[in-house]
Amino acid sequence: MVGVRILGGRKTGLAAVLVAALACAAPFLPLDFSAAPPATAQDVAFFRIATGASQSLYFAIGGLLASAISNPPGSRNCEEGGSCGVPGLIAVAQTTGGAVANVEAVAGKSIESGLTQSDVAHFAFTGAGVFANKGKLDGLRALANLYQESLHLVVRRGAKIAKVADLAGKRVSLGEDGSGTGITARLLLRAYGLSDKKIRAQALSSAQAAEKIKAKKLDAFFAVGGAPIPAVTDLAAAGLVDILPLAGDVVAKLRDKYPFLTVDIIPAETYPGIGDTVTLGVGVLWVVSADLPEPLAYELTKALWHPATRQLLDRGHSIGKKIRFETALSGLPIPLHPGAQRYYTEAGAKAAQPPASE
Repeated sequence: MVGVRILGGRKTGLAAVLVAALACAAPFLPLDFSAAPPATAQDVAFFRIATGASQSLYFAIGGLLASAISNPPGSRNCEEGGSCGVPGLIAVAQTTGGAVANVEAVAGKSIESGLTQSDVAHFAFTGAGVFANKGKLDGLRALANLYQESLHLVVRRGAKIAKVADLAGKRVSLGEDGSGTGITARLLLRAYGLSDKKIRAQALSSAQAAEKIKAKKLDAFFAVGGAPIPAVTDLAAAGLVDILPLAGDVVAKLRDKYPFLTVDIIPAETYPGIGDTVTLGVGVLWVVSADLPEPLAYELTKALWHPATRQLLDRGHSIGKKIRFETALSGLPIPLHPGAQRYYTEAGAKAAQPPASE
């Protein structure tokens, strides 16, 4: 049973900070979990959110979510301006390898929750794509679709790349091995009949790819993220790159096949000197295991959409402003957790749910 570890006795101040630090220092170690939110103010419980690298957007957003759902013993009452999270809960953002590692850890019950891309969640749940040899991770459940990220196809000026088909034979980074970027990039490339063998594929982070672009040792790279991505901003400011628009019949058919892919527009001057750019959008989901106790999933979802959380998200990060209740159920490729479903039903939200398995 996945839930939270409850520690007997009151933990406040420095003790609570040390508890959170220990949770961060032991990535993906199974904890001795019990079955519900803490019963009294004397109890303390851990809850981890798998994110990405320490400098990633996932980690920043995970930190905001952790603050929103935490409510350690000894905190001021919510009504008095104190914590409005789950009573007794101490949540932390956990650094990880990213979207793919996160769904594997959540499905394997070695961490309580994680952030991932909608396409990664779909393929994990159905056991397709990069998960074909791993079996279905059909125990994944969603708490919410948080916000939309943009697929960036960044091309070096002078590389003679005006359309996706021009990537044939070019030096192209598909993102780091095991990254969500690689999954989204390959969906697009295959729609155009391009496999890894038809390009000179490399596996680089955005920062690594940017350095190779500067040295003219790379022609293009893919990146999935909330715009602006710092590495892309630096390249655009130096006049070294363009962002290729992704539109037309091929892309439309791809969206029809995978409804979790959406139309997205990167607004003009998001990157210096680059106009409005149509591309593909990919939702960022907060996922948990189906075995997470229903009362806890309910309380987590309730805390996520508490008015106090709205203020925290708006102040905490520019992307935080895009995390909206109105789109929480948009394009979910996996089922909602029953606890989350109960909250949304009570709140009057509706969404078509996928079957429990495919």
